[in-house]
Amino acid sequence: MERALARRPALAQRLFRPGELAYCGSRGRPGQHLAARFCAKEAVSKALGLPVFAPLDIEVLSGGAEVGLALHGAARARAQALGVEVGVSLTHTRGLAGAVAVLR
Repeated sequence: MERALARRPALAQRLFRPGELAYCGSRGRPGQHLAARFCAKEAVSKALGLPVFAPLDIEVLSGGAEVGLALHGAARARAQALGVEVGVSLTHTRGLAGAVAVLR
């Protein structure tokens, strides 16, 4: 993620909402936190069975032990249609990031 954003700085605005960028920008290595959020967006999109990946429709709120989500647009509509709430867990290290999404 760090290399991708270094090559294409405008990519950040296409993938992340302002609150996500602000939170990650306040961290020591923003790219690690952005990578984990990107993984969460992909995991949520797949869990909901969305036909098109729209990263701005999935917003990861806060950080640390309590990670929340705000769904917008098609992601919100799909979760409502399924009658589910979405939970997510993030992880990252220096070189890897991952996330798991659970529908409940």
